[in-house]
Amino acid sequence: MDNINGERRHQGRIEVICGSMFSGKTEELIRRMKRAKFAKQRVEIFKPAIDVRYSEEEVVSHDHNSILSTPIGSSESILLLASDIDVVGIDEAQFFDEGLIEVCNTLAKNGMRVIIAGLDMDYKGVPFGPIPALCAIADDVTKVHAICVKCGALAYLSHRLVANEHRVLLGEQGEYEPLCRDCYNKAILADESIKK
Repeated sequence: MDNINGERRHQGRIEVICGSMFSGKTEELIRRMKRAKFAKQRVEIFKPAIDVRYSEEEVVSHDHNSILSTPIGSSESILLLASDIDVVGIDEAQFFDEGLIEVCNTLAKNGMRVIIAGLDMDYKGVPFGPIPALCAIADDVTKVHAICVKCGALAYLSHRLVANEHRVLLGEQGEYEPLCRDCYNKAILADESIKK
């Protein structure tokens, strides 16, 4: 779309990549961001400051692909740091506050492409953080799936393997496993019988 001076104006949009753990969400985010960089677009990727699993300053997938990022404490920081950017990437969006929804809307209204990756559900199968609302306002939603480690079907949830009731527990394969709906329900029944 051209503006009144005949200059090319970018249309803003919101893209959400969601699914269980080990489903390739961060991998897909990194792929899209690298393509935007290759297209000579100005990109910036943000992640929650609490996510230091692989690196403090990089977004790193479970396959160890990485891209430089800016760790932030709240979604509002994105508005301050994303001026003069064409494409904004946000990883682990489920850990951000509900203000992320309005931040993404504002960025898109300002002509930016916003790519968000995050868990759509927590380990109990409950919609997680701002992701459900972001899916509702997104121009495009990509639901990615891991493979169930028990039966090989498409995984639906991230089953927590360790005894910890905190909703936020940054983890890896030692703490979580991807399971299909059926295997997840069996695992939950087994977990409950162990607790008794």
